[in-house]
Amino acid sequence: MAHKRSGGGLTAAQQAAKFLGVSVLAGVVLAGIALPAAGALGLSAKGTAAGFDDLPGELKRPPLSQASKILDANGGLIATVYSRDRTVVPIEAMSPHILKAIVAIEDARFYEHGAIDVKGILRALSHNASDGDTQGASTLTQQYVKNVFVEEAGNDPDKVAQVTQQKVGRKIKEMKYAIQVEKELGKKKILENYLNITFFGEQAYGVEAASRRYFSKHAKNLSLTEAALLAGLVQSPSRYDPINDEQEALTRRNTVLTRMAELKDITPAEATAAKKAPLGLRISTPKNGCITAANGAGFFCDYVRETFLQNAAFGATKEARAKRWNTGGLTIRTTLSPKAQRSAIKGIANHVYRTDPVAAAVTLVEPGTGRIRAMAQSRPYGFGKHETQINLSVDRRMGGGVGYQPGSTMKPFTAAAALEAGYKPAQEYPSPYKMPFPDVTDCEGKLHHEDESTTVENEDEDEHGPYNMKVALEKSINTYFVSLEAAVGVCPVTQMVSRLGITERAGGGPLDTGAAFTLGTNEMAPLEMAAAYAAFAARGTYCVPIAVESATDAFGKAIPVPKKRCGNAMSTNTADTINTMLKGVVDDGTGQAAGLPDRDTAGKTGTTDDRKAAWFVGYTPNMAAAVWIGGDGARQVHMRDITFGGRFYDKVYGATGPAPIWRDAVSGALAGKPVESFNDVPLNLPDPKRDKQPKTDPGDPGVPPTDGRRGGRRGGGPGGTTTMGTTAGTITGGVTGTAPDGSTTAPPSTGTATTSGGPAPEPAFPLFPSGGTTADAG
Repeated sequence: MAHKRSGGGLTAAQQAAKFLGVSVLAGVVLAGIALPAAGALGLSAKGTAAGFDDLPGELKRPPLSQASKILDANGGLIATVYSRDRTVVPIEAMSPHILKAIVAIEDARFYEHGAIDVKGILRALSHNASDGDTQGASTLTQQYVKNVFVEEAGNDPDKVAQVTQQKVGRKIKEMKYAIQVEKELGKKKILENYLNITFFGEQAYGVEAASRRYFSKHAKNLSLTEAALLAGLVQSPSRYDPINDEQEALTRRNTVLTRMAELKDITPAEATAAKKAPLGLRISTPKNGCITAANGAGFFCDYVRETFLQNAAFGATKEARAKRWNTGGLTIRTTLSPKAQRSAIKGIANHVYRTDPVAAAVTLVEPGTGRIRAMAQSRPYGFGKHETQINLSVDRRMGGGVGYQPGSTMKPFTAAAALEAGYKPAQEYPSPYKMPFPDVTDCEGKLHHEDESTTVENEDEDEHGPYNMKVALEKSINTYFVSLEAAVGVCPVTQMVSRLGITERAGGGPLDTGAAFTLGTNEMAPLEMAAAYAAFAARGTYCVPIAVESATDAFGKAIPVPKKRCGNAMSTNTADTINTMLKGVVDDGTGQAAGLPDRDTAGKTGTTDDRKAAWFVGYTPNMAAAVWIGGDGARQVHMRDITFGGRFYDKVYGATGPAPIWRDAVSGALAGKPVESFNDVPLNLPDPKRDKQPKTDPGDPGVPPTDGRRGGRRGGGPGGTTTMGTTAGTITGGVTGTAPDGSTTAPPSTGTATTSGGPAPEPAFPLFPSGGTTADAG
């Protein structure tokens, strides 16, 4: 506490402080000159005047950070995301009570003075020097300028400290810009801007967000008492926070009401009545970020965010995209179908519980457009037990993990490459139960040779050929597909996979292109598998998955979004042939549990070595989906003698776990949609009556009776387990089969094959998630 002399006069020190303060703060602004004694405050007379004159002539007002809205395909709100919760509104959308209250308590002479209130400065200096307490002298215009600096500093604590430090130089800077702002904007606009930029506590920036936070209403509907409470918060949002200290907030509110009565904004009677009213809070919990997403769409929401931050369509550099996202005010309309999303969530919930030892994920993609229609998983978005922030449907680069081996769901890609090379569905190979891996050569000319003791096996010992391509797909015969891959060449197979959007492992790094490639030993993510199979449904057209349909900025102006990007991955005849054969997988093979009774359905099961993952990837002409079940994160679960979804499994196959989820998810997503059919083509296979191929026991338990049909039908055992066994002895004899020209040949040891069309071409366009490129233009 400062001490007064007897008689109430000021001490010499107090008089000097008052004299210096008025000289610096008033004289500099009015005349651009400070007294030499200003050096005691860290400013020389020359430096102060020069510094004032050298300040830029215009205040740069960055766009205010606002909340962004992420919408589904129907315009429904998925989530609100923001770095600062703010909704900018015009002054007409603010209650007259808040306009009067904020002026009364923060700057009663706002409409009388200019940018600088000299009377206020003198009064404050006199009060501070005589009383020892600090009294502010900043006008609303100066406060607005200060908030602009704070807004520009963002969330950088060092920058915020720099622009809020209590130094005369900062005050002078505020004063000069305040003069400019007054000239440019006028009182009404300054008041509007101030009420939109200032902080009201509880994460609420601006009066609209504050009204919703404390009273769950729009700012235009604020009552007198509500407006007085909000106006009182501005001086110290933490001290007067009504949620944490109702009594302190009540006292402050009543101070505002008293001041409004003194200024005749309200009558004394109105003030007295208002002071008796309770605070009347109706708190709305802050809802920020993808964790609050509706309809289980938190992971899709995260994918949209990653798309925005990584895609050059939204900004030339990573920094520009991040700044645009954090500034907010965006309205992003996405591809997510609320009906498909609900169906996907329900489909998983029917078969895998959040507390189960395994997790499940499903992603739905629209053929011919690449639109992601649903993205769901059994582990909810969150930080608690049995929750996760890892998106199990996507690769690491887009917020996921390292992916999962897809097993036999890779085999159709080998079949497609073979068809493109001139091989036919009738192509036969001996396909024994067990055989050594053949040598293959990758696209770089590297020979991949496995030790002869390393063998590939089928799921059951009674699965041995000869088999043709169609039956091998239905039964998921491993030895058939390593033989076909060796004959066609692993390079055309990997090139086919590349044209279908799969260019690296889900966790990053190059694909392993050895002889086991066709068996699905490279980790994949459900989204990329669904998108790849969607190309079969679209008769050979692959589309890069997209999540964003349109976007607008804070002013409602459209901003560019990633464009639909599609290209031909294979001929229509190849795709039609694959579709015809994969219908057999669902009708007569391992995927019967996925069958939709009223729609053409095709797909493929996959079960990895040791049953660490199980898949079903399938499609109708107008929807593709991939379902995965396994251990999430770094945890590996061997799915034997296991219970999940309330059901016990002695062994988990793609047919038993994922296929029923696929059926439930896709059937609900397509409810009410037009029924479309595949363009079936003749496969020109031998007469089944003369087919000498062994049939699987019709009672094979591999096809679950969950759909009311007897397991097995035409066979189609569980199949599809990628098994690499060992044998003590050497297995002799090469792999033989019928070449495209009809002759019987053994595939070259290099894994190459002479084809009519030559090697498959490289992708016609670069493939990136949700279109565009991740490369920075800057």
